[in-house]
Amino acid sequence: MSVITSVKGRLVFNSRGSKSVEIDVITDNQFIGRASSPSGASVGSHEVVSFAKNDPELSLKLFNSYSRKFIGLDAKDPKTIFDVLRSIDTTETYEKIGGAVAYSLSIAAIEAASKSENLPMFRLLNPNGPYQFPFPLGNVLGGGAHAGPGTPDIQEILVCPLGANSIFNALEMNFKIHGEVKKAIERVDKKFTYGRGDEGAWAPSLNNDQALTLVADAIDKAGLRLGKDIALGIDFAASSLWDKTGKTYNYRRQGISRTAEEQIQFVLELIKKYDLVYVEDPLHEDDFEGIAKVTKTAECIVAGDDMLVTSAKRLEIAAASGACNGAILKVNQAGSLYEALNFSRECKARRMSIITSHRSGESIDPHISHIAIATSSKMIKTGILGGERIAKLNELVRLSEYGLIEGLAELSNT
Repeated sequence: MSVITSVKGRLVFNSRGSKSVEIDVITDNQFIGRASSPSGASVGSHEVVSFAKNDPELSLKLFNSYSRKFIGLDAKDPKTIFDVLRSIDTTETYEKIGGAVAYSLSIAAIEAASKSENLPMFRLLNPNGPYQFPFPLGNVLGGGAHAGPGTPDIQEILVCPLGANSIFNALEMNFKIHGEVKKAIERVDKKFTYGRGDEGAWAPSLNNDQALTLVADAIDKAGLRLGKDIALGIDFAASSLWDKTGKTYNYRRQGISRTAEEQIQFVLELIKKYDLVYVEDPLHEDDFEGIAKVTKTAECIVAGDDMLVTSAKRLEIAAASGACNGAILKVNQAGSLYEALNFSRECKARRMSIITSHRSGESIDPHISHIAIATSSKMIKTGILGGERIAKLNELVRLSEYGLIEGLAELSNT
């Protein structure tokens, strides 16, 4: 039954050196599951709070005071964990105990259960399949909240290895482009210091236009065809560009401001020019009408992150507006694993492509690789390089050894 017999929490550090909560769950007195909560730099205003009163120590103290409530629960049932969490914290955004506790506890429990049941986590979460690998979106060049001054305003320029014949080959292609982008930057900036952003993307002193042209050229230099072998994607993180007072999108590093309509046209022009397969948060988090205009016109996945924040309620609003045909799934935005899985079910009911994602402040935990497969995600975002990023990608490689996963997903929205 995978009965929880012990729980223990501690403070640890994430990839940015910020404090995080880590929880161990032991089932049947012998099987340990462990998870620590990530954190974002570009954070949607509607997602759950990470810590009670923004205090990791307080969240851990509160968890310890309630920890006995989880003893005896069935670890393989995310809803039982959720129900007890919600008996403790009835606030919509986990203001009392903190979303980091909800995340860490629920993920650690399912990992412990997978060991008890001797099944990989993705099979425990989705016993029936079918299973496919998500396309890894590699963040090869970035700026915005993930990098420093002088870098592009656009937060992420992503590559998607459309021509890959296996998950291993897909990762090889992404790493090859990452290396070619480095060489391309060296050719235009002799003083490039090999700076990288939070997720391993190169962070050069370039404007948005220069950055996109450079990545496209790097793909060509690698002997790959843009739009065929490798497709491009962009995470605009437009909420971070939006000036509520002036009602404009301010590309401050490039010295350009755009109205909402100009932003829509800019996004559509980039989709057409670079044959983009994916765009994320092209308008700010509450502009459902604007993103609906992009979605209606674009022939690619238009995903909501800050807009949807892995919330079934936000998803319902977006679906009614025709905003987004894709949805970012970040478990810690929702809080618990149960809430994230419910969100994935709602996405499938509305035929929205799911993109399982990490956060910019990460742990070395590989769990989201299993979650991506279990939720039939079309894509997975894990950054590109760095131990905390590679941990997720190498887990995908290991999962290929099970022989249960039928190749890479089909990108039906492209």
